[in-house]
Amino acid sequence: MRDILAEIVADKKDIVANAKRSLPFGELRQRVRSAGFRMSHRLRGEEWSLIAECKLQSPAKGVLCRRHSVPELAQIYAANGASMLSVHTDPHFSGCNDDLTAVRQLVELPIMRKDFIIDEYQIYEARLLGADAILLIARILSAEQLTEYLYTAWGLGMDVLVEVHDAADLAAAMATPAEFIGMNNRNLTTFETSIDNTLALLGEVDQTRTIISESGIYTMADAVRLRDAGCQGILVGEGLVTASDIGAKTRELALAGTSAAASA
Repeated sequence: MRDILAEIVADKKDIVANAKRSLPFGELRQRVRSAGFRMSHRLRGEEWSLIAECKLQSPAKGVLCRRHSVPELAQIYAANGASMLSVHTDPHFSGCNDDLTAVRQLVELPIMRKDFIIDEYQIYEARLLGADAILLIARILSAEQLTEYLYTAWGLGMDVLVEVHDAADLAAAMATPAEFIGMNNRNLTTFETSIDNTLALLGEVDQTRTIISESGIYTMADAVRLRDAGCQGILVGEGLVTASDIGAKTRELALAGTSAAASA
């Protein structure tokens, strides 16, 4: 069976190598300025958070959104209650670095760079592009890399969402001091999604972590079920960009975990 994740990581090695030739690491370091932990400041102050993802396509399903560009999606999300944004910069998702830079110029919300980080270089690059946070995928990093990259990001004033897919990934994340853990509901073999994955993993998490459920979330009922189980937020891409009214869906999912929704 095709291993999409392995393909992406293999391609990413070449992308990073090319980036280093274009902008050497030493020069990159000199150009980077520290961020201000904007993700954690925002999410800690909210009872429920929607991280809205600017996602135009996926390797498994192809093109997901033709109606809007990444900057347009970002503006729709910002105007309709999203807590922060996730911007893909990987070409397998029709993303690029320029997308993040463009979004940074248009919106004030915290932005996470959504990519497959396998090298310290990409963390500094993310900050140069304007990212306030990065995603670290436990599955593609060693225990040493996961911890090292977490501290590297923190040293730059950036927050980190550590993504896990199963119990082994979660154990690796829990061995670090990561505050934010993203439970991805996508099966990396079949690429099918089910929020049952988050529900099964929640019992293994201590109360010091902030849990964000990712993927396979389409309705207020999905979000409420995750909230009631103990999640503090959700990251949604496909469920937003494929909606008939993206603004309305953003408002629905942003409200879903709040006390206002619970009393409605």
